[in-house]
Amino acid sequence: MKALTRKKYGSPKVLRIEKVEKPIPKEEEILVKVFASTVNRTDCASLRGKPLLTRVATGLFSPKRKIMGTDFAGQVVAIGNKVSNFKVNDKVWGFNDQGLNSHAEYLTIDANKEVIKIPPNTDYASIVCAAEGAHYALNFVNKVEVKPNSKILLNGATGAIGSSLLQILKYQAKEVTAVCNTKNIDLIQSLAADKIINYEVEKFTEAEPESTYDFIFDAVGKSRFSECKHLLKDNGIYISSELGKNAENVFLAMSTQLKSNKKVIFPIPSDIKTSLQFMSDMVDQGKFKSIIDKTFSIDEITKAYEYVETGNKTGSVVVQF
Repeated sequence: MKALTRKKYGSPKVLRIEKVEKPIPKEEEILVKVFASTVNRTDCASLRGKPLLTRVATGLFSPKRKIMGTDFAGQVVAIGNKVSNFKVNDKVWGFNDQGLNSHAEYLTIDANKEVIKIPPNTDYASIVCAAEGAHYALNFVNKVEVKPNSKILLNGATGAIGSSLLQILKYQAKEVTAVCNTKNIDLIQSLAADKIINYEVEKFTEAEPESTYDFIFDAVGKSRFSECKHLLKDNGIYISSELGKNAENVFLAMSTQLKSNKKVIFPIPSDIKTSLQFMSDMVDQGKFKSIIDKTFSIDEITKAYEYVETGNKTGSVVVQF
């Protein structure tokens, strides 16, 4: 089978499309034929081994997993003899930020881990866009108590995390001011943002707010708490998807709990399977719109990594097999 491999950390130049042996499922595993995956920020971080802290899980000096990929949507083609919750021909999808070897034509995964069935009448490309970004988005929301009358500012509303977070917040009937660029204003309006700040016209940190916010969610990690603090109400909360300069968001998450009436929370992601089920329900109810920027074939997948690393994607970049 074809698979995207690498032997060391580095830029997309270290990636190779190779023929490798198709895996055989163990007794508690399923074998999945992959039809769609995404190339996302997690994949690019894994590719480069950055931030260095992530290498505790992925391999200190060289990557533990040689095959790339963290999410997938596909069809079960074989099952281990102890698998009872899936059967051959089931359509399934899954995600694991530590890696799933999913940038390949086939993969195996423990049937009790981060994999569930695809909702009826949902195509592979659409459902896989509800994995990585949506999981991180849910971990913004699940780390705090967002009350019905909360006012939220969302920076980076057009990426995989941001567009998912906007839809999740509107699904929960929250008031959201979204920050985006000119070309994506129509998209953000279609996702029901209450207000929009065009960062090509004004910096949201310098904008005069009609009122301050209960929460500032930075889904792209390009702001700093010090720049946003004046926009928060007393007891307001700032969350970023990134560690921040010199990992400041980790330290601020500790220090602001002790001596500030405005808090930083660093949302360590957890409970992937619950995220998958939540997003399956949203998709099944027609409440989630998959935003696909570009689609690549397995043979073009290195170009997909190069594009994602530009930081200019809108929504998700899909790889179809």
